[in-house]
Amino acid sequence: MNNTGNQEINPITRLDYPDPDVIRVDNTYYMVSTTMHFMPGCEILRSYDLVNWEHASYVYDVLDSTPGQKIEGEENIYGQGMWAASLRYHKGIFYVCFVANDTGKTYIYSAPSIEGPWKKSYIKGFYHDCSILFDDDDRVYIASGNKYIRLQELDADLSGPKEGGIDRIVVKDEGHPGLGYEGTHFYKINGKYYLFFIHSLRKEWKRVEACFVSDSLEGEFTGGDVLNDDMGYCNQGVAQGGIVSTTSGKWYAMLFRDSGAVGRLPVLVPVHFENDFPVFGVDGKVEDKLLLEDTKPAHKYAPLYGDEDFSSLHNYWQWNHVPDDSRWKLLDHRLILQTGKICNNVTQAPNTLTQRMPYLGGVVTVTVDGSALSDGDIAGLCMLQSDYALAGITKENGKYFLVKLAKDGVADGQMNSKEDDSLPAIQEKIPLSSAKVTLRVKIDFTRMKDTAVFEWKQDGNWQILAEPFSLYFKLDHFCGVRPGLFCYATKEHGGQAAFSDFTMRKEETDE
Repeated sequence: MNNTGNQEINPITRLDYPDPDVIRVDNTYYMVSTTMHFMPGCEILRSYDLVNWEHASYVYDVLDSTPGQKIEGEENIYGQGMWAASLRYHKGIFYVCFVANDTGKTYIYSAPSIEGPWKKSYIKGFYHDCSILFDDDDRVYIASGNKYIRLQELDADLSGPKEGGIDRIVVKDEGHPGLGYEGTHFYKINGKYYLFFIHSLRKEWKRVEACFVSDSLEGEFTGGDVLNDDMGYCNQGVAQGGIVSTTSGKWYAMLFRDSGAVGRLPVLVPVHFENDFPVFGVDGKVEDKLLLEDTKPAHKYAPLYGDEDFSSLHNYWQWNHVPDDSRWKLLDHRLILQTGKICNNVTQAPNTLTQRMPYLGGVVTVTVDGSALSDGDIAGLCMLQSDYALAGITKENGKYFLVKLAKDGVADGQMNSKEDDSLPAIQEKIPLSSAKVTLRVKIDFTRMKDTAVFEWKQDGNWQILAEPFSLYFKLDHFCGVRPGLFCYATKEHGGQAAFSDFTMRKEETDE
């Protein structure tokens, strides 16, 4: 193990990896994060220093293949799917447990290796923001809930609650007008039981981290807030996540910070214990710089976002829902997307290929060939959320046009609201001399500026396409805004578009 000196690290990854849970197995750290509706899903990352991370595994390619998960008809699972998973390692087996709001099920996946293969099972019942604890005597417990945190013992095979086992409410946040205790993380450390939560302040909207501790599972859990800090960033707050010890015995929390349209960024916070109670940060604040411990200093990490030549797909790509594999392919360093259903907006389009966009922003560029489009088809580059903007090629009466479309999305922005099917507004429409165009979008996430500027060119200079578009993090999608490659039909299916030369350039300017 090497100490690498004080480094400015927070937030880490600078990508949308919310609701993290983290463990260490020998000299390797693993982190799981919420992936909602994206497929493949339930991504697990790997690290040797808790700061630099790379892809290790997707727990599943397809969750349950429901009409909503396959985005059939008007169905979708935006803002639903899997979230807030619990990652554990016990007696040589990895476990991942989570719920999906669209199915109402609690899933438990297990594998002897982090790369899988992962075996899917179910826990009887629905356990919101659950956390699994394997106790020293091999009995297993689950803690979950919102405002009312429930502790239950499970059967040894994790199939459901154990008859006659512990089943009690251990922590309450009654009458909270905002976010009550949730995002449970459950641990046993030095013989004591710890429950960590996220919640909001009662008098203002700001996320904070809380902890409660008990000498036994039958005893009283006592505690309170342990971190109330926004890192000087727009009163957003840092909270919710797991804790982990290093090989040298130091403790860290992996939490997240709400950061506007880019999503929720992981933040690493040192933790120490005073009188068996955790103390987060230094003087109640999250540090920008930390002394890192690296168990594999020579390791070169694979990127979590980036360019694509379409010879194959890098593992940082995800589809907006379960893809229709019969209607996409890679050919001659191009991505071919074929339309398969009629829809009015990009959020209902199957086979939209996405990846995370880094903070502070950057530039995404792609070339689109629409020569095989059918009339009414639209293919191009979007910034995907319920409020979205896109630039693309469309075909009308055999002629090609460049269009910029924008949509206001769902006005109430609630978590369980559904996408509407209204038509996006046309902000600009330009006749094209050919069916091939290069598009780019410039993104600025700096301190929640959250703007997108689309540009285009055909054998010439870049030209701005309409006015800048404001980006938002909205609860009906419950994820950061992502660039996406799409092709959908408004009149007849069967047309297709080809994408090539995809690049993503990160903005390097400091906050």
